[in-house]
Amino acid sequence: MPATTFAPGLRKYAPRDREAVRQLCCDTGFLGDPIDPVFEDRELFADYLTSYYTDAEPESALVLEHGGTVKGYLLGSRHPARQRSFDWRMNLGLGWRGLRRYPRYNAASRRFVKWIFFEGRSEVPPAPKGVPHFHINLLSEVRNVLSTRLLIDSFLRYLSDCGEKRVFGQMVVFEARRGTRMFERYGFKVINKSEITKYRHLRDEPVYLCTVVKDLDANSQLYGSDLAK
Repeated sequence: MPATTFAPGLRKYAPRDREAVRQLCCDTGFLGDPIDPVFEDRELFADYLTSYYTDAEPESALVLEHGGTVKGYLLGSRHPARQRSFDWRMNLGLGWRGLRRYPRYNAASRRFVKWIFFEGRSEVPPAPKGVPHFHINLLSEVRNVLSTRLLIDSFLRYLSDCGEKRVFGQMVVFEARRGTRMFERYGFKVINKSEITKYRHLRDEPVYLCTVVKDLDANSQLYGSDLAK
């Protein structure tokens, strides 16, 4: 990342944070709660969701610390082509490992693996090609507007300093949580939304994955036109 002054508790990712990021990924992997009721293989889950960012593009990652412990992170990518190549190679290995372990998995984990192989790809909404992206995770004790804005604003400044023009994220949405209006307040436009069926047997209300996009030339800060007034 370009030289940046961060708010207290916020800093660039360092190699020593790798295990903390992986654990936090698993501790928040089920709609903000631990992934274990959905998928028991934490190693595979963390490999799939974090390895590219921590191992191939760590310069685009941020962590949020509290009391000397990592409580949140933002993992981002400015190099979609590099990530596609990394993911293609990694996913072959992860798929083989998952199939070998499948007979030992519990029923919930088997359901999750079947969803990945037969439905997961088709349920992920389209995203703009060649555009930087990010995702964030926060433990419940720091899951608030201030922490979210600290992470995303710092990443948006980084992208803007690097000359990037747009950014997208894919966010989980359900009635009790986020809605289109919230994204618009912060300058993002919702361009796609798709139901994620792996949660149907666990929740009464549907869960969606939204693709949201922000034009950094128009506004590189985390607010929309109504907040800028």
